[in-house]
Amino acid sequence: MKEDIESFLTYLVREKRYSPNTLAAYSGDLSQLAAYVESQSSGEGAGHFKVGLNSELLLGYMHSLKEKKYAPSTIARKVAAAKSFIKFMVDRGKLRGDMAPNLASPQVSKPLPVTLSVSNVRRLLAEPAKFSTPEARRDKTMLELLYATGLRVSELMELNVESVDLKSNSVCCSGRNSRVRVIPIDQYTAQIVRDYLDIVRPELLRNEREVALFLNRRGERLTRQGFWQIVQGYADKAGLDTKVTPRSLRHSFAVHKLKGGADLQSIQELLGHAHISTTRTYKQVELHS
Repeated sequence: MKEDIESFLTYLVREKRYSPNTLAAYSGDLSQLAAYVESQSSGEGAGHFKVGLNSELLLGYMHSLKEKKYAPSTIARKVAAAKSFIKFMVDRGKLRGDMAPNLASPQVSKPLPVTLSVSNVRRLLAEPAKFSTPEARRDKTMLELLYATGLRVSELMELNVESVDLKSNSVCCSGRNSRVRVIPIDQYTAQIVRDYLDIVRPELLRNEREVALFLNRRGERLTRQGFWQIVQGYADKAGLDTKVTPRSLRHSFAVHKLKGGADLQSIQELLGHAHISTTRTYKQVELHS
């Protein structure tokens, strides 16, 4: 079964282009499923997938998750991973097609996205300007660009120098499932990016062959984990009394666009949502704010 899980994870990397964090979650959840199957299987068939996993074991796995007192959202995630894996195996003729229905995902009410008020966004964006280091000026550029575009943090970190077109004032990014979108930026943000490229990035650059737009102190591409810490650090300095993440700025971008008169379809295109129903959530946030 472990070999089948490895094949599935490879498929997610090559075909679905899932992020490292998503892959880690799938790997952990499916390893738990494999451990349960192994613990319950016995005899000659214990090591073989077709014998080791069946409808009865799937039901037992579900009960074991509930007994461990996992939150409904955690159970839902583990069930989704199992269902995706089972579909993969069914498509390859290694399992019957009637097994997945035995995994009933619990109902999970998703909380509304957490957003910042316009005044709190301004406080956050103003914080890096209090420092004159290249890192602080880089941070100012990242925060401004993130709020101006609504990019996902992974998309922001994957930007290269050539991703920015300052002639047309736009940013080109490759989102989920390799969907490419071009996002316009205003003149104010474009000037901040131009100053970063002309003055700040050369100070951080160590290798002329480096193509990443945003660099760390070693002159290498900044990681999403590093950026998360940067955002939270400035939120603390600004005295914001709520947890602020890069996703908070993405959500705030969407809600503030709505309040400014933008329609859902245009916001869907800017955010790179596959379904308008995902974007419609921001309408609920707007009504409650």
